[in-house]
Amino acid sequence: MSGSAPLDLGYWLSSEEHGPHRLVSLAAQAEAAGFTHAMISDHLHPWVPSQGESPFVWGVLGAISQATSTLQLATGVTAPILRMHPAVVAHAAATASVLLGERFELGLGTGEWLNEHVVGGEWPRPGARREMLSEAIDVIRDMLSGGEVNHHGDHVTVLHTRLYTAPVVPPPILVAASGQRTAELAGRSGDGLITFDCNPRIIEQFERAGGEGKPRIGQLRLCWAPTVEEATHVAATAWPNATVPPSLNSEVERPQQFAEIAALSTPDQVAATMICGPDPEPVAREIGCYAAAGYTRVYLQQVGPDQEGFFDFVTSELRPALGTMVGSSGSGGS
Repeated sequence: MSGSAPLDLGYWLSSEEHGPHRLVSLAAQAEAAGFTHAMISDHLHPWVPSQGESPFVWGVLGAISQATSTLQLATGVTAPILRMHPAVVAHAAATASVLLGERFELGLGTGEWLNEHVVGGEWPRPGARREMLSEAIDVIRDMLSGGEVNHHGDHVTVLHTRLYTAPVVPPPILVAASGQRTAELAGRSGDGLITFDCNPRIIEQFERAGGEGKPRIGQLRLCWAPTVEEATHVAATAWPNATVPPSLNSEVERPQQFAEIAALSTPDQVAATMICGPDPEPVAREIGCYAAAGYTRVYLQQVGPDQEGFFDFVTSELRPALGTMVGSSGSGGS
């Protein structure tokens, strides 16, 4: 494992905070600001009611395809287990790939009860969700490869199904993992790995399971603002769910319940979960952690409404602070 190659710098499109028109505009602004990649969250609900948005990601991707020309797009992430049947995900991904050409990657994961409970039924345990995801990946690959698909599995049935609108080259499938067993699935069945923090052990497990040489992608959440005090206030207001323990993220059912849990934390405790303020050096150090761990791409999520100020910060302050750590044209792990 090596962190010597320059990282690609990506931009996180937060569907929980921004409506569809705003997301399309932000994607175009990110491209103009020099970002090579963007990843867009795929939720039915925001984490907390105050975030206020959660548009259907596949409609937004279609609009972004027409508003950008070079930006690489990925879902971050789609759960093909309950709310979205794998055949429907394959259909959506195929159309997105046709619109975006080879600028689309399909990010998949096991999901959260927050979004999956809407179709009823019980919420499977983590091991069962991994099995469902593994089977879904196989079905989606078969459908994206062309031809008629019939599948009778433990969790998924597909009958006499073919994608008539399909990309010439199927999109890469990226698999999100927060634990070592899902990282093993990502290495075995995925074309890349997504994590939501800097975790060298997840990278190691991914590579041992067959992920060596594949993209290794991380997310870095921050809140840029002109002062630390303002950033602390914005972080606590816009992303109070940051203090919800990871063990609960996939288990809580409703946005209001996330808000009730988040209300137990102070603004300073929320701000402590992300880099807050105007200084580029802490952000550069954290990106350095990803580089040292062997990541090939990092998506920056700017919390709060001031995305334009963040773009200016990246262009004028962060990129100079990063130096050669980040590639200038997407050469570090596409």
